[in-house]
Amino acid sequence: MIFNILLALIVLGSVVLVIMENRKPYISLFWMVLLTLLPGVGLVLYLLLGKDYRSRRIIKPAEQAKLNALRDSAVGDSAVTEPENDKYAKLAAMMYGANDSPLFDGNQVRIFTDFTPMFQSMLDDIAVAKHYVHIQFYIVEDDEVGRQLSSLLIRKAQEGVDVRLIFDSWANLFVRGRYYDHMRQGGVKVQSFQKLLPSMLTREVNCRTHRKIVVIDGHTGYTGGMNIARRYRDGINHGNWRDTQVRIQGPAVSQLEVSLLSDWRFCTKELLAEQRFFPAIRPHEGALVQIVTSGPMDEWNTVMQGMVQVIAQSRRYLYIQTPYFIPTHPILLALRNAALAGVDVRLMLPSTADRGAVMLYASQSYFRDLLPAGVKIYMYDKGYLHAKTMVCDDDFVTIGSTNIDPRSLEQNFEVNAFMYDRELAMHQRDIFLDDLKECMRVNAEAWNRRPAWHKFRQSFSRLLTPIL
Repeated sequence: MIFNILLALIVLGSVVLVIMENRKPYISLFWMVLLTLLPGVGLVLYLLLGKDYRSRRIIKPAEQAKLNALRDSAVGDSAVTEPENDKYAKLAAMMYGANDSPLFDGNQVRIFTDFTPMFQSMLDDIAVAKHYVHIQFYIVEDDEVGRQLSSLLIRKAQEGVDVRLIFDSWANLFVRGRYYDHMRQGGVKVQSFQKLLPSMLTREVNCRTHRKIVVIDGHTGYTGGMNIARRYRDGINHGNWRDTQVRIQGPAVSQLEVSLLSDWRFCTKELLAEQRFFPAIRPHEGALVQIVTSGPMDEWNTVMQGMVQVIAQSRRYLYIQTPYFIPTHPILLALRNAALAGVDVRLMLPSTADRGAVMLYASQSYFRDLLPAGVKIYMYDKGYLHAKTMVCDDDFVTIGSTNIDPRSLEQNFEVNAFMYDRELAMHQRDIFLDDLKECMRVNAEAWNRRPAWHKFRQSFSRLLTPIL
C-alpha cells in the first residue's frame, strides 16, 4: 500500500515536470500517457530518455570564451561576417548568433563517399602529425579497422605526439574494455563520453555524442557520418555502406577543435585552453565553411534551425540524404512548402534498416505527408545509405553527423559543416544524382494502394518516435 502511494506520488510529480517543461504538446502527451498507464516502465523510460537538459550547459560560458578567443587568434582575419551570396547572409548570421561559429574563408575540402580512401587518407594525415591528434567518434570498434587505428595512435603517442580519443560509451557497450586499456597503456589519452555506470544514475544518461571529429596539428580535420568499424568498410545487408565524410584543411578546423575540446572538458573536467592547440592557420584558396554544432544542453537547436532556413530559401532544387527520416514539424512543413512552391525536392533514404525495422516503418509513415506536395522520394537499394547530406541550388551543401530524426536534432551532440561554395555544391549534386542510379522511386499511386497492415505498422511505429 505504501509502495503504491509512493509510486503514485512520484508519477504525479513526473507528470507535473513534463507539463512544466513546455515541450511540444505531442511529446508531453506521450510521456503523460505512458507515465499514467505504465507507471513503473514509464518512469524508468522517462528518466532514461525523456528529460529535457536545456537548463544545463556542456561548458561554462567563461571557459567557452577562452576557447573561442584562442580560435580567433589562430584564424586572424580569415573569419568573415557573411558569404558573398546574399541569399545565405541571414543563414550564416543566424548560425553565428546561435552557435558562436564564425564563417571561415580559405578552406580546401575533399568529399569522400567511400570509407576505404577516407580511412587511408586519415591514417596518412595522422602518420605525419608532429604535435597532436584529437579524435572523437560515436563508434570505435575492436575489429581489424579499429585495431589499425589504435596501433597508429599508440605509435604516434610513443613518438611524443599528444593523442586524445573520445568515444561514446553506450554506442560501444559491447566493445571489450581491454581495447581501450591497450591504447591507454600505449600513451593515448582515451576518454568515454558519459561513463556507463555513473550516467545510469543521473539524468544525463540519454546524452550521447554522435559527433565524428578528427583534428591533426590544428590544420587538418575530418567530419561527417563515418565511424570506425569494419561494416563501414565492408558493408551490410549484402551491399555496400554508402556514407559521406569531408576532409578540411584551413581555418574552419579551428572550430572543430573548439567543439572537441568543449566535449573533452565535459568528459574529464579538464579545460585544455592552450595556444598550442590553436596554431596560426594559413588560409587556402577555397571554400567558405561554417562548423555548426548542436546538443541537448544548447539553448538552440542550431543544426535543425539551419536546415529549416536552407529549405525555406531553396529556389531550384533541394537534394537530401539521410538514413533516418522522422522530421520535426518545422522541417516537415518547410519541405512541403518548398515542393508546393515548385522546388525540385528529392529525399533519398535506405530501403533497409540497420537498427530495427521500427525506425524504417516510422520513416515511411511520413511519405503520405510529402508525396502529395510533390516531394520525390527514393529508396537506396545497393546496400545501406548512412550519408547525412543536403545540397541546394548549386551554392550550398552541408555534410555532417546529423540525421533528420528527433534523437539527432534534439538529443544527441552533433556537428555539421555548412559550406557556401559552388564547386562543392555541384560536386555533391553529382554524387546525389549518381546515387539515384541505385534507387527505386516511390510511386505515389502505388504507395496509396499498399496493404492496410503496412499502413498500420507504419503509423504505430510513428507513435514511438519520442523514444526512438
